[in-house]
Amino acid sequence: MKKLTVVAAGLGWKLLERRKATEMAGLRFRPEKSVFPAVTCVAQATLRTGLPPSEHGMMTNGCWFDDLVRPMFWEQSARLVKGRRVWADRRASGGTVGLFFFQQSMGEEADAIVTPAPIHKHGGGMVMSCYTKPTDAASAIERRLGRFPLWRYWGPLSSAKVGRRCIDWFEAMTDETDVDEAYLYLPTLDYKAQRNGPDSPQDVAAFAELRRQLERIADICQRRGCELSVTGDYEITPVTAAPFRPNVVLRREGLFRTRTVGGMSYPDFHQSTAFALCDHEVCIVYGERREEAAKILLATGLCERPSDADREPPNAGCEILLAKPGSWCEYKWWTDNREAPDYASHVDIHNKPGFDPTELFFFGRGIVKGTHGRRCAVATTEDNA
Repeated sequence: MKKLTVVAAGLGWKLLERRKATEMAGLRFRPEKSVFPAVTCVAQATLRTGLPPSEHGMMTNGCWFDDLVRPMFWEQSARLVKGRRVWADRRASGGTVGLFFFQQSMGEEADAIVTPAPIHKHGGGMVMSCYTKPTDAASAIERRLGRFPLWRYWGPLSSAKVGRRCIDWFEAMTDETDVDEAYLYLPTLDYKAQRNGPDSPQDVAAFAELRRQLERIADICQRRGCELSVTGDYEITPVTAAPFRPNVVLRREGLFRTRTVGGMSYPDFHQSTAFALCDHEVCIVYGERREEAAKILLATGLCERPSDADREPPNAGCEILLAKPGSWCEYKWWTDNREAPDYASHVDIHNKPGFDPTELFFFGRGIVKGTHGRRCAVATTEDNA
């Protein structure tokens, strides 16, 4: 039987309980323990391999590259995810697999792929585009549906309704390139909960939108004779305190070094002895003095270590810390905005050495009201739902 697995961003079990929606779209849900850190790329890598982060290598949405001496976020190569894929046996026996809107999917051992891949223009701005396999599928789908609205996928114009377009492209792609096993990511719940807060009117509306999208997917699967499962990757919780800025602390202590160019402050990772890679509630400290740096950060009282269970097996070469509940880890190393680097106030997910949820606001001017990263209970469908 054909199978579709949908990963719905932010679909936590407590959320379904609050909304009295443990059954919807003909599906019954149950709680399941999330991965840690509970962020997009880590959860997707675990789903694809069945391995913990210590084995598949994705520790956050960004990676630290020792040879380059720098962190890089939202890189798309499938080789960043180590380990055998859960669909390997199906493909080995002649079956086909599709991956839709997953991170680290370029070069993946799959037969059909769609993933956001805008072209960054030399003079600034982006050409909105999706990467597809087969390559010519993008042009055919764009003729049929129009260009995928990536400006609705992330940033200040992001919308819960972009999930509809994800489904459109999934349906169009599988009409042309039928597959036996497919994986589809829906970012529908992500934006409003982070921007406006969990259970805000905007978040409630986004949940209603997700329900409609799941009903549409269930209908597609019924018509195609396809088994459907749905799972969350994390739960977004309220922000009630100011963000924790570990790199401000490490810079003040002389561990994190910067260079000034044109009056703006940029990281100097080559001379730094400790740096905190920030991603939502989580920060991972790298560098030769990382243990000392972790003690300094813990002494501020603004962060804590994860539980022993979440730290096992230990990850060589880094220290993992969590912002205190209600807070989140901000990548900034400056306190005077006149020092801010040129990319600070813009959507620039690859150049920033940390995840920046303030990109959900124009010019980064807004207060983040939802975050995630701690281990939590996510919602997943009952077996054979």
